[in-house]
Amino acid sequence: MTSDGQSVDRLRDYLRTLRPEARAMLVAQLERGLLRGEEGAGNELVLQELRRTIRAVGQPVPRIGDAARLFFAPLESFLIDDAADHKRIGRFARVSLEPIWNWIGRDLMPAEANALSEDINRALLADDRVKTEQLTRALHDRAIQRIKNTIDRVQGDEKARRRLGVQVGTPRALEDLSTLIRILAIRDILGDLARRLPNHIRALEREQIDQVKPLFDSVAAQKSAATGPTLKADVFLYGLILVMGRLAAPWQLIRIATRAAESDDAARIADTPFAVAVTIVIGEVESMVSELRAELKAHRPVTSLLKAIHDAARGLRTEMDLSVDSPWSRQLAAICTEISSLLKTEIEATPGRVRRLLRPRPVKEIASGSLLDAIDVGDAEMLVEFVDACRSYANELAINEVTTRTWSELQQYLETTSKVLLDALRHAGDGDRPFRQSQVDAAVRFCKIVFGADYAGLLVKAAEIALLSGPAERKPARA
Repeated sequence: MTSDGQSVDRLRDYLRTLRPEARAMLVAQLERGLLRGEEGAGNELVLQELRRTIRAVGQPVPRIGDAARLFFAPLESFLIDDAADHKRIGRFARVSLEPIWNWIGRDLMPAEANALSEDINRALLADDRVKTEQLTRALHDRAIQRIKNTIDRVQGDEKARRRLGVQVGTPRALEDLSTLIRILAIRDILGDLARRLPNHIRALEREQIDQVKPLFDSVAAQKSAATGPTLKADVFLYGLILVMGRLAAPWQLIRIATRAAESDDAARIADTPFAVAVTIVIGEVESMVSELRAELKAHRPVTSLLKAIHDAARGLRTEMDLSVDSPWSRQLAAICTEISSLLKTEIEATPGRVRRLLRPRPVKEIASGSLLDAIDVGDAEMLVEFVDACRSYANELAINEVTTRTWSELQQYLETTSKVLLDALRHAGDGDRPFRQSQVDAAVRFCKIVFGADYAGLLVKAAEIALLSGPAERKPARA
């Protein structure tokens, strides 16, 4: 390790020894220094390592933010790490924040934005929270009005819309700006809701629902012009997303809708303002399916993602009566068809991947001293684990037949081939023995998943015996 690397390790060890209060104080001081323009050698490194240490121990520390961070703070619960061209309802791509902030300061209201940003930074340095909040609110209010005016001007003018998209610099500029001002317009209501909600809701049962639902009902009951139909709809949309973020099982959000309708009938639920909860959950399932496709393509583990999709799909079917034709039932059916098709392709490919690795080979096909590729073995092992996980969710995801057939095929092949591989290892010479051993090692890993640890342990012992009982010497190869 280099001396620089050793220095970083020593710094990291030292920061871990600090008390949480000391770490928080040090973060605040360093961030204030950066706001003042103090860029001392190592400050960024120390701050970076501090934040990493704080995240590792789960220590909540309020950050001294700049004007941009405070401006976008009301969006925090709605930010996602998807691509900027996402289509998730009520969500905002984190990567879109910077280009929008730049557009506000460059094109929308440069003089006001820059002046207020400087005032906010000065208030932060003075630790004047009241002044900081007042200035941030002023920046919000002016930005909301200016963005509204900008959107109104480009309505019906396709050329102007494209030009605005280029200026803002995000793939869905109008949608992003609309989401931004809709959230900012109800930031106080959402802030109040966030303060009243528990930080974590393990299970959304009737007791918890009866605590949350009145918060929304009070907004719906208001008759003032300030809470018109559009704003009320936004309160339900973004407020329910806020609730979902506190749930251990996000799909349980639909229970608020069934409780409001006092029925599991889809038509009755659709007539309540809480119907958007179902739309949100279905949208989340669609997003998870897209993530599943990407993770499978990248050969990454998907067991936890599969479970989340399964639980959400089952929850939608069990908590609601989707037996009759409705937009929600059709949407869910299309999602499940897509999931089934996606999973079947991967499931059916698994036995072939295993066979290519474990196929008994004649000596002439084995390069002396060669081994199975470790990456190929790891990918195949992940696929076998994937098929095993699919067995738990087969009925709900409509993959029961293909999963049962594939699992049986894997069992038969591994049971038969393991014996052949052991025999080949027993008779292996110096040149092919490493490859034969790597095949047996791979078979052990696969069998541990398919048959269990005891079976795999017996296979390991059998391999050890095969090596010990091999011929003491080899006959010289014929010319």
